Amino acid sequence: MIKAIATDKDGTLFKSDNTMDEDYFDRIYQQLTDHNIKFIVASGNQLAQLQSFFPNKKDDISYVAENGAITVDNGEIMTAHYFPENTVTSLLEMITEDFGIKDVVLSALNCAYILDDRADDFYDYVDQYYYYKERVSDLQDVEDTKIVKIALRVKDASMVDKIVEIIEDDYDEVRAVTSGNDSIVLILTEVNKGHALEELLEKWGIQADELMTFGDADNDLEMLKMTPHSYAMAECSDNVAQAAQHRASSNDDSGVFQVIEEYLEQQK
Repeated sequence: MIKAIATDKDGTLFKSDNTMDEDYFDRIYQQLTDHNIKFIVASGNQLAQLQSFFPNKKDDISYVAENGAITVDNGEIMTAHYFPENTVTSLLEMITEDFGIKDVVLSALNCAYILDDRADDFYDYVDQYYYYKERVSDLQDVEDTKIVKIALRVKDASMVDKIVEIIEDDYDEVRAVTSGNDSIVLILTEVNKGHALEELLEKWGIQADELMTFGDADNDLEMLKMTPHSYAMAECSDNVAQAAQHRASSNDDSGVFQVIEEYLEQQK
């Protein structure tokens, strides 16, 4: 019996236009509540951004934000994993000076910091994933020490490979994750959506085989591998297709809701 459902947001729960069928969601969510099934949104998005999509349920839904760096239950932060300050300094030097990449988001617990001289399309890109933002002249001058993630927009595929290689070789405490949309996400080695979900399940007394998960990108792999009730979206990475036990319809067809609805029908 399923007791918890965790879903990625972009490319999974939400459609390609960054919306979802609100009426369909409300019907499904009410049924989940009636069955006492926990609902978790697990995403690379900023916590405040995720909560902004569910204004009437923001303290009822649980969240795994920033790719697992922040876990929230009952409206309270349960866990948060912060980068060592010297690691942030070193990474920013490598990214901005060695590679000349300036499309960077320095994401802290309550705010995301970006440079103030970027093109409008980058700010539009950032707006999709971050609710609270601050533009600064130099990321190295940011005094906020609660850094949970560093995100880069890199359009050169060969540069992506080089950055990932450097991270693997020189930074034992950091790993690079690709999450689509020309992005590389740098998070602490022990941080991922699966580990965050394990913490929630332990708190609730729920077993992994009582969890259903949905995802489309490589930052979903750990949570998809946790349970036999894992679903890859119709449009997904090759790794996700291999990791998941089942397939769901397209996110543009509300594939997540379709699977949940079918499961709930079977329980009647």
